[in-house]
Amino acid sequence: MSLTQLHEVPSRSVLLLVGSPGVGKSTFCQQALLQNITMDRPIIYVTTEYGSFDAEKALKERGLGDIEPGMLSYLDAFNQTVGVSVPDRSDALHADCNDLSSIDVAISRLSERIGRKNILLVFDSLTSPYIFNGKEILRFMTQTLSRFAARGNAVLACIDEGCGREEDFVSMMSLSNGVIKMETEKDKRLLEVVKHPEVSPKRIELSTLELKPTFRPEISSWDIDTMQSLLKHFGSGEETAIRSEVGDYVNLFWPNFAHWSCMLWDPKRFPTMIYEFNKEEASFGPREIRNNKELQKMFPWRTRLLIKFLVSLQSLGLFMPRDFSKVKDMKKLVSLKAPSYFNYVTYERSGILEYLEDVSETDEHYFRVYENSDCWGFENVGAAMASHIPPAIAGQCKGLEKEDRTWNAVETKCIGLGDPYCEFKVVPGEIDGLTESLQKDVSTIERIHERLMNRLMRFMLEGQPLVERPRLGSDVHLHVVMHAMGFPHMAGQRYRMAQRMGGASAGKKIGEHLLDAGLSEDEAVKRILNLMDHCKVGKVSADGTIRIKNNCERIDIRSVTMKFNEPSCYFTTGFLNGFFSAVKNQHVKETKCIAMGDPYCEWEFR
Repeated sequence: MSLTQLHEVPSRSVLLLVGSPGVGKSTFCQQALLQNITMDRPIIYVTTEYGSFDAEKALKERGLGDIEPGMLSYLDAFNQTVGVSVPDRSDALHADCNDLSSIDVAISRLSERIGRKNILLVFDSLTSPYIFNGKEILRFMTQTLSRFAARGNAVLACIDEGCGREEDFVSMMSLSNGVIKMETEKDKRLLEVVKHPEVSPKRIELSTLELKPTFRPEISSWDIDTMQSLLKHFGSGEETAIRSEVGDYVNLFWPNFAHWSCMLWDPKRFPTMIYEFNKEEASFGPREIRNNKELQKMFPWRTRLLIKFLVSLQSLGLFMPRDFSKVKDMKKLVSLKAPSYFNYVTYERSGILEYLEDVSETDEHYFRVYENSDCWGFENVGAAMASHIPPAIAGQCKGLEKEDRTWNAVETKCIGLGDPYCEFKVVPGEIDGLTESLQKDVSTIERIHERLMNRLMRFMLEGQPLVERPRLGSDVHLHVVMHAMGFPHMAGQRYRMAQRMGGASAGKKIGEHLLDAGLSEDEAVKRILNLMDHCKVGKVSADGTIRIKNNCERIDIRSVTMKFNEPSCYFTTGFLNGFFSAVKNQHVKETKCIAMGDPYCEWEFR
């Protein structure tokens, strides 16, 4: 049996494609779409994680040429959901993942416009509608997808495995006429036909190559003034280097809220990607500082002299160790007063770091963190939480060693596991338990998000504090925000989608909770703006538009990358769009962004 046979979805059937993010479900759907177009079969292409223009671009890259008008229609259920404004097109309709009925209506309208049977509906994917609507997706599959197929058409839909509860997946598969599971194994991609109207159960093995995003900022594009200001202020005790109006510290609730909202969307890949980026970012700095004279010029002259001195000593094996395998050398590194993340942790208020030399040994080092900003407020939630300090320390070890050697870190104790503080182990090379520690099951993420929502509602309705630590207080530096929300401009489409959709889902839930509590629409808006102001997201104002000066989400663009050619406040835009769609049935679009060089970020209502 060949893939061609699987791509030809039989009429009057719903075929469900199941697999983890990144295994190739979208590719399968696009290949099936192209094959069926060559068979003179009209297509309705539903997209929930990218827009119609992105879908068309991907199809053209796969060989889509000129086709007869009406053969391919798009149902864009992404852009309206996250508040992205796109030009109208005659072959596309828009819908909102929040509202399954809008998708149903749009499918019916497109079907009537095509005016014939044997249409293939390609639905990529059911993940977003499911996360927004929960079990309602089962009714949607019955009343919309199965009904559409029963009228002489066919449906090919995909969904991310692990994005919801197992019992819901069982129900989805039982509602489908066919189920294909996709997975990767080393350098192979595997398709397992679980059931199919015309094919007996079997496994197909395909070769695959997965490209992983990497942290590679171009130093030539950095904003020199901003970087010099940051480096000058770091460790000085001064509050402001970048954001003159609101300061460079943000309530730690906000980055945690953004982080775990995105985790809801991609619980398998998002935490691993955050870990790798945070580790690489921490490694990149010292590596470039040592080797790049242009970067060294950004530091104050005293610091430049110290860097040159330490690099010279390390090359001779004096004072500054060549590697950090031994306890005495790691202790020396931790106590070093030169710029390093070991002495930035407290300044950033991400925690209070302590090296545990008594329990450490060669190539196995232990650190303890008090008041860890990643974990504070999540006591005994049932999972290790830290995503910032452990990979950052591992990255520092790699970046500061003379030879290029990979280091890794894994938490051994955590506030989230019921411990009074966090501890993690750092070793060169591979480390046991890392994958299991990073990945969280959906029930755990939902529990964490529920903790966040409860704390948020107590603040918004009763005025109780969001979070407070005994020694470090409630705020963290912008650098911590960047690590929590990630590096979407480098990580790719899936990463940005998780931020957009995570923000939209979180905003919608807050809006619904406030209305359920009896607040008027205007009062709910007032409370959400007060929340953002309290968290120091930026200087927020609302007068016909929503305007945020110094938005913490994109302030990193000023320092580490060139200007974008499009608005890129992915989480904030999704958040505002989800909130206003729930409270006022309005959508917003970002029209100005500091990442584009604008003086502020601004959203218009539409």
